[in-house]
Formats: sequence, structure tokens, C-alpha cells
Amino acid sequence: MASHRRPKQPSRARVTVLTTAAAAAVALSAQAASAAPSEKPSKDEVKSKVDKLYQEAEQATEKYNGAKEKQDKLEKQISTLQDKVARGQDELNQLREGIGTMASAQYRTGSIDPSVQLFLSSNPDDYLDKASTLDQLSSQQVEALKKIQEKQRELAQERQEASDKLKDLAATRTELGKKKREVQGKLAAAQKLLNSLTAKEKAALAAEQSRASRASERSVLGGDTGSASSRAGAAFSAAQTRIGSPYVYGATGPTSFDCSGLTSWAYAQAGVSIPRTSQEQANIGTRIYSVNDLKVGDLVFFFNDIHHVGLYAGNGQILHAPRTGTVVRYESMNTIGGPFMFGVRV
Repeated sequence: MASHRRPKQPSRARVTVLTTAAAAAVALSAQAASAAPSEKPSKDEVKSKVDKLYQEAEQATEKYNGAKEKQDKLEKQISTLQDKVARGQDELNQLREGIGTMASAQYRTGSIDPSVQLFLSSNPDDYLDKASTLDQLSSQQVEALKKIQEKQRELAQERQEASDKLKDLAATRTELGKKKREVQGKLAAAQKLLNSLTAKEKAALAAEQSRASRASERSVLGGDTGSASSRAGAAFSAAQTRIGSPYVYGATGPTSFDCSGLTSWAYAQAGVSIPRTSQEQANIGTRIYSVNDLKVGDLVFFFNDIHHVGLYAGNGQILHAPRTGTVVRYESMNTIGGPFMFGVRV
């Protein structure tokens, strides 16, 4: 028979312990909830993270510039090859027409040689390889066939070269798109961080940058402005006219620039053509490893992978296009954010 006894009630002491534990758990949960949101990063922390993102964006920008330059070169080369193929095909058609006229003349006189049929063949190689056939041809006919043979081989090579370059172009365009997305991603992340700052903090950062730029400008104006050469001086003078122009990745002027876009534009104004990217610019001219030996207008390179370049402005300062969100300006070499690697005198 089932028991109808009442269940044993918990003791007063047990209830007290459970109540205390529950209260403690609630308190801990409340503390965890209040601590869950991470503390807002300081202005300096945001600046440090943003600067790092901008450096990464500039690295990707120089790779983007290299892919863009390669794409432009390939497009020009392909266009030239396609023109050559078209002209070569016209020449080949004219050669074949000439041989066809010769065969028609022999046919009308009733003295056409069976071997003349090879003139009309699209592949005379098979016939020319046979000595017995060559014996039946005049020297004029042999020469005409050899010209066709050479033209066909030349066209085949040019078509293959064009085909290879078209494949290379497709791969380069893919790489270009990838680098563009990488740059945009870094810039978006940096902007998101900047948006987390208050208006007061943003104003403080802008004021710091402005003071640093003015200090660099005073240092340049008060220092030795002697240039390494007339063309270096002309390039530097051209870059000075762009002070205040915005940094835009991939831009080469005349109203906006990225770092290597500014240096290549400046030297172009001096009548000197230099490569587009910082890595390529590093491989021209004479390298200078001591800051003390630099002259105004020399190219100066920073970071181990040479992803940033500017123009030496004298007295330890450079004139450059720093990064997104800034303009072409003077800046101390000590505040670039990466080590000075060497200079190049063009």
C-alpha cells in the first residue's frame, strides 16, 4: 500500500544557505553584465590602431598599384600584338593571292604543274619538306612558298604570345580586385575606429597633426634647402605646389595622390620618368644609406618592405602623401611610423 507521508521539509538553516547562495549568484551575474561591455579605448589607443590599419592599407595600395601598372602594360602589349597579327594575316593573304594568280596563269596555258597546287595549300610545310617537290619548282616559286611558311610560323607565335598575355591579364585583374577590396577593408575598419571617438577627441587628434606639420614646415624653411641636382630641385618644387592635396589610394595627381603617385608625378614635372610603385622606385638611381648624406629632392623609403616613399625636404623632414585622411604635407622622418631604409638619388 502506497505511503501517504508528507515529504520532509528543508530545515531553516538549509533555506538560509540556499537563499544566500542565490543572492550571491544574482550579484555576480549583475557584476558580469555590467563588466561585459569592454571599456571604450582611449584616443591614443584608437590612433595607434588606426595608424596600423593605415600602414596595412598602404602596403596593399602599393601592391594594387603594381597590379594596375602590370594590367596597363599587358593591355598595351596585347593591343600591339593583335595589330601585328592582323597585319600579318593581311600579308599572308596577299602572298597566297599572288601564288593563286600564278597558278591561274599556268592553268589557262594548259601547262599547270601538279606541284603548283601546293601554292594554294594552307600548310605548305608538308610539301617543302619533300625534295622531289622542290625539284619541280622554280626558284621564284620556292621563295614565295618560303615566305608563306615564315609568315605562318610568325603568326602562330604572335597568336600564342597574345593568348598567354590574355591569360596573364585575367589573373592580374583578379589580383587587382583582391588588393582593392583589401585596401577598402582596411580603410573601412580604420574609419569605424575613428567614428568611435568623440568630436572633442577627433579635434584633439587633428590639432596634434596640424602642430606637427607646422613644426616640420618651420624646420624645412629654416634648414639647408640645397638639392642634389637641378632635376631633384625641380621635382621637389613641383611637389611643394601640391601641399594640401588629399591622399587617395591609387591616385597619381594632379589633384590627389598616394605616396608613390606623388613622387612619380613630381619627377615627371621635372622631365624625369620614374617607375610607379615605391618598390620599383627603390631600384633606380644611387642609394644613400645615411640621413646626413641626403639632399633635397632625394627619394626616401621607409619600412622593411619599402611600401612608403617621399621626397627629402632637408633638416630631417620629408614632403609626402602620408595616408588616407591626410593631405600632402611636411613631416619629420621620426614620426613616419616605420624605419628609414635608404634614400635614392635620381
